[in-house]
Amino acid sequence: MTIPLPQHCGLSHVSRLRAGSRGFTLIELLIVMTVLTIIISMAVPIYQRTVLRANEAVLKQNLFTLRTVIDEYTYDKQRAPQSLQDLVNEGYLRAIPVDPIVGTRTDWVVIFEDAVAAVDQTSPGIFDVKSFSKDVSLEGTPYNEW
Repeated sequence: MTIPLPQHCGLSHVSRLRAGSRGFTLIELLIVMTVLTIIISMAVPIYQRTVLRANEAVLKQNLFTLRTVIDEYTYDKQRAPQSLQDLVNEGYLRAIPVDPIVGTRTDWVVIFEDAVAAVDQTSPGIFDVKSFSKDVSLEGTPYNEW
């Protein structure tokens, strides 16, 4: 035995109710915004650490390159360079590399050799290069000690 349904309780009534409830409620939007905020607050420090790690790798490579080129210049010319620009002028470098921690090409700390230990004692030149930054690396050592 089947019970007949009244005509006003059909599917058309349910579809009319759903048609009037389009969109999201304020609570649903707040929940979504909260979840997105949590995800972003976890992702940003990871991103910043990754960028810092990449800058540290570039700094290590630039220091290695500068030190190697200073040694090559000193060996070839039988005197140390007087400035980093000498390395560019003589063709050992295309340009002075950027210190990625400081963000400039001009803020390298150059260490001059002792006149007694210099190859050419009349004009001691650059012996070593270090970063200008006093910040501490992820390893815990200051960049200017690398």
